[in-house]
Amino acid sequence: MDSKSLTRGIDHIGLTVRDLNLTRDFFVDCLGWSLVGGRPSYPAAFVSDGHVTLTLWQVTNQDRRVEFDRKTNVGLHHLAFRLDSEAALNEMFARVSAWPGVTVEFAPENLGEGPKRHTMVYEPGGIRLEFDFDPRVQAG
Repeated sequence: MDSKSLTRGIDHIGLTVRDLNLTRDFFVDCLGWSLVGGRPSYPAAFVSDGHVTLTLWQVTNQDRRVEFDRKTNVGLHHLAFRLDSEAALNEMFARVSAWPGVTVEFAPENLGEGPKRHTMVYEPGGIRLEFDFDPRVQAG
């Protein structure tokens, strides 16, 4: 591919969360990600699924915290994670929807006419997450 872009994908994504421990535990214990570092003085935790790393930053002033609103805030709308099969999508939904503090926006359904399927949830720290499977995309 001949590209004029100097970038080569995403190095990491930084997210500010209302409760670092809740969000870190969700990614590590519920999703099965690895804790790959941290910065206790900030505080921050770094988690990875082996493909992408998230830097989770604790809100430092809870009294002035502004909750996420995907329709009025500039910035993050949601994070979307690809799964390798419809069975994996259904298993992920069962896992996350049973996790304490998760709010389900909708269960797995077709995205438009399909065949891509997806689900949306809010993790316990308030970040909107999408999990999707598209049979047209080869796993790998």
